[in-house]
Amino acid sequence: MEVSHNPDTHPATPHTLLFTTLMIELSTSKLKGNMKSFDKSLEIETEEEDNVQKHENNSEASHNITPLLRDSWKPYKGTRANVKEQLLKLRDCLESVCRIQWYGFAILGILTAVLSFLMDFSVAKLLRAHLWLYAKLEGHVLLQFLCWTLYPACISAFASTFSHNICPFSTGSGIPEVRTMLSGIELPHYLSLTHMFTKFLGLICTLAAGSTVFLGKVGPFVHLSTMLGAYLDRLCRLMEGKKKEAGTEMMVVAAAVGVASCFGAPISGVLFSVEVMSSHFAVRHYCPCFFSAACGALTFHLLSMWSSDGETLQALFRTNFPTASPFFPLETLLFALLGLLCGAVSCCYLFCHRRILKFTKTNRVFSTMLTTEKGLYSGLVVFFLASLTFPYSAGQYLASKCTTKQLLTSLLDSRQWSSQSHNASVRLELGTLDWGSSGAPIFLPLAFFLLMKMWMLVLACTLPLPAGYFMPVFVYGATLGRLFGEGVAYITTGRDILGQRWTSVNPGGYALAGAAAYSGAVTHTLSPALLAMELTGQFTHAVPALLSTLLANALARSRNLPSFYDGLSISKKLPHLPSLKKARPQLPSTPLGQVMGVNSVQLQKAAGPAEVQSAVSNSSEARIPVVDTHESQVFLGSVLRSELLLFLHRCQTQRIEGRLDEVCSIHPNSVVLSPHNTVQEAYNMLSVAPAQTIFVAERGKLVGQITWSEMKLILEGLAKEI
Repeated sequence: MEVSHNPDTHPATPHTLLFTTLMIELSTSKLKGNMKSFDKSLEIETEEEDNVQKHENNSEASHNITPLLRDSWKPYKGTRANVKEQLLKLRDCLESVCRIQWYGFAILGILTAVLSFLMDFSVAKLLRAHLWLYAKLEGHVLLQFLCWTLYPACISAFASTFSHNICPFSTGSGIPEVRTMLSGIELPHYLSLTHMFTKFLGLICTLAAGSTVFLGKVGPFVHLSTMLGAYLDRLCRLMEGKKKEAGTEMMVVAAAVGVASCFGAPISGVLFSVEVMSSHFAVRHYCPCFFSAACGALTFHLLSMWSSDGETLQALFRTNFPTASPFFPLETLLFALLGLLCGAVSCCYLFCHRRILKFTKTNRVFSTMLTTEKGLYSGLVVFFLASLTFPYSAGQYLASKCTTKQLLTSLLDSRQWSSQSHNASVRLELGTLDWGSSGAPIFLPLAFFLLMKMWMLVLACTLPLPAGYFMPVFVYGATLGRLFGEGVAYITTGRDILGQRWTSVNPGGYALAGAAAYSGAVTHTLSPALLAMELTGQFTHAVPALLSTLLANALARSRNLPSFYDGLSISKKLPHLPSLKKARPQLPSTPLGQVMGVNSVQLQKAAGPAEVQSAVSNSSEARIPVVDTHESQVFLGSVLRSELLLFLHRCQTQRIEGRLDEVCSIHPNSVVLSPHNTVQEAYNMLSVAPAQTIFVAERGKLVGQITWSEMKLILEGLAKEI
């Protein structure tokens, strides 16, 4: 290969390459004079090498380099210089107001909201096209059946096949993987640009399948926001001129923005990020999370308002609850009973979910199809589900023509459906008419919906598609609460109870509390209570909803069983310790000595250049342990990798043979674990300070070291035992 360079430019030598690596390592570790002694000759040679490096910016290391062009040539030099100058001025102007990273937080919220709006717009067009085609075939039942079933089956099969061929990691929710990355484990495949494109397109196809599949977008959108945040973090660090490795701050912020941009709910989005995503949430992340979530929620509401020709910002699911007397005081006990009911039903759902995941892993037919024939499996399952939701069959009891938004809006209706079903003169709105289109009492379609959607949603969770599972659970809880509220209204309306006459009961309030309680019990979180308030704008039921959510969580967590996202992490065998200990509580108590590998890279204090060169070549860690001698293994401390490179540079330039302890500083470690310490203790220490290396010693002798890469191997080994 030939490159262009100036005539006075010398070919890159191993000596020059070593110095280049040295300078990069120095800037990464921010070393500020930890060397013991450097003479003036080293400084002079450093300056000379720096001058040489400036002339080699356009050259490449090669053993056979021949000049292609005598003079380096770049097009539009003047224009490029002007543009660069203007960009630098813009950066300085922006930095005079606040840090570049805060602009990244704002851009993250805005871009995520735009993606959410574009996805909703595309899905609405596809669903409208499906219903239009179905309506045009009125009078031809067979053609309507084929239209109703083949459309979602084909689009789901396409989404599954496309995702599998382009990026196999793009299926599923994405939240378990994001939780693992936020804990410190590196999963680079889940942050690629290809993954982001594949997940976005696949999620549109999944949502376009409609109520047949009954899946949502919250989980995948949190993942999409995290991928976007990772790229914005790199851009911000590049603009700031920082070369340090990316932290998790932008990813934590992105998790909150993902929820806020889906529903326009910034406060519950941040609380969701605290509860679900981060095992150790730093207080310094609060302000960036709220700022970025507010930008995303505001952008989402503005886009929704402009697209619907609205006059002001409104709640995503508008309700008309009475404000004068929202509920009777004695209803507080009924809301508590509803919370316990939601907790019990959530335990049943989580049990079925874990069983179906285990069955698909152990059954040979299912595991084969989910490995090699994902498109065929998705098409068959969705066709089966669509045939059940066909409006002329069981679909008339499932409100199958309604979208998720229409379903939730109808369930939050404050009127009593049970009293209006006997009055033919009362015409209900569109959502209520779909529930009562079969002509049966309103209790029948609600109970049938709960019974059918329980196992249908469990089956849909096995589909290899990019899909979210929070919103279907939220709607299911609203249906459970609506059925409970209708029963309360039917029994108590117009009667005297403990000296108080109950004139009217609001079943929509029970639907709101049921949605928050059930979704909170399934995910083991309290943020759905606040999310329900932000989605509807009904803060009059804040206390009953929170009470129901607390009791539902208490019942769901009573046996320390895994939550929905913990179950996904366990099924995928992800190295996430908080999830693994839900499946096997004794795993965190495993001693490090039983699972830790042997430390093969170490230096003795009298090490020479050859031994140091071998250690630097065989280890990529920032710190390398130092022992007295290889025979005694007495642990003295650690030495920075950058100092070792300087040591090698000095030995090569001055042609001398030096000792490690004569040039480099051996840093004693204040925290040293024992092989008898547990995996949980080492995990907690790494979570607090992700960049550090924890050394393990027994009776003063070095046993090994723990980093996040080593912890990942340990957790993967423990996950295989489940």
